[in-house]
This record gives sequence, C-alpha cells and structure tokens, in this order.
Amino acid sequence: MSLTLTVEGMSCEHCEQAVVEALEAVEGVTGASADHEAGVAEIDGAADTAALVDAVEDAGYEASA
Repeated sequence: MSLTLTVEGMSCEHCEQAVVEALEAVEGVTGASADHEAGVAEIDGAADTAALVDAVEDAGYEASA
C-alpha cells in the first residue's frame, strides 16, 4: 500500500525528519518520506490511515488523507 498525506506546518528539513520519524513509528509502515515544499508525506506499508494522521498531529503538524 502506498498513501499520500497532506501535511501542513512543515517549513524545513528538520520538520520533514520529525514527520518521517513519527510515521515510521506507526505499526505497519515500511517506509516514509516527507517534502516540506510540497506539503506532503508519502507512506509505504499497511498502516491504518487514522493512525498515520494521529502520528503526524502528535508530532505537531496538521495532516489529512
């Protein structure tokens, strides 16, 4: 499965790394990347979408599927 989330609030590479780390901590995620300029995160694996959104929001950013 591959999923793209819209992520608001990322402004730098540090933000991207925080989002990636939050996503990779979710059970079922096999890989993740984030792009602050595009405002998106790409997730590979079989994780629950709500859990992914919650992880990004817990990291301090706004997310939607």
